Amino acid sequence: MHTVIGVVVVGSLAFVGTMLDNFFAFAAQLSLTDRSRFSRVSIAHALAVCVLLVVAAGVGALLTAIPLRWIGLLCVAPFALAAHAWTKRRRPASEQFRRGALTTFTLCVALGGDNIAVWIPLLRANGSWHEVLVLIVFALWELLFITGAQAIASHPRVVAFGEKYGRGLIPWVYLGLGVLILFECGTL
Repeated sequence: MHTVIGVVVVGSLAFVGTMLDNFFAFAAQLSLTDRSRFSRVSIAHALAVCVLLVVAAGVGALLTAIPLRWIGLLCVAPFALAAHAWTKRRRPASEQFRRGALTTFTLCVALGGDNIAVWIPLLRANGSWHEVLVLIVFALWELLFITGAQAIASHPRVVAFGEKYGRGLIPWVYLGLGVLILFECGTL
C-alpha cells in the first residue's frame, strides 16, 4: 500500500491494534490516580511509546540487509501473540495498581513487546517517508489515546467493558495485523 491514505490507515490499524491493551491499562491506572498527577503520568506514557518506537525503528534499520519479503515473515510474531491471547482470553485480567509516572512508563514498555513485533516490519516496509508518516500517525493516535484515557478515567464502566471484551478481541486484532504485515512487505 503506497498511497498516503493507505499508510495512514495501516499505521492507524497497527497503533490501535497493538495499543488497545495498553489503553485500557492506562485508563484503569488513571482512574486510580489523583487528577493533579494526570499530566505527569500521561507524559510517562508518551515517553514509553517513544522508547518502543525507537527500539522498533532501530531493529528495523538493522534489518536493511535482509530483503523486505523476508521481513514479512515477522508476521509470525503477531500470529503467535494472537494464539497466546486466544488461550488467555478467559483468564481474569490482572489488577492495576496506582504507582505514578514510573509505573506507567514501566507498564507501557512491558506491554510493548507486541508493539515492537508489529511495528518493526511496518516501519521497515515502505521506505523513509512512509516511516516518517507512520511516526506522525502514531504520535496523533498517542495524543488521542492519552486524551481518551483521561476522559474515561472517571467512568469505571467503560474501563470494565474494555477489560471484559478487550481480551476476546485482541486475538483477532493480532491475526489481522499479521496478515497486514504479509501484504505490506510483499511476502504474499
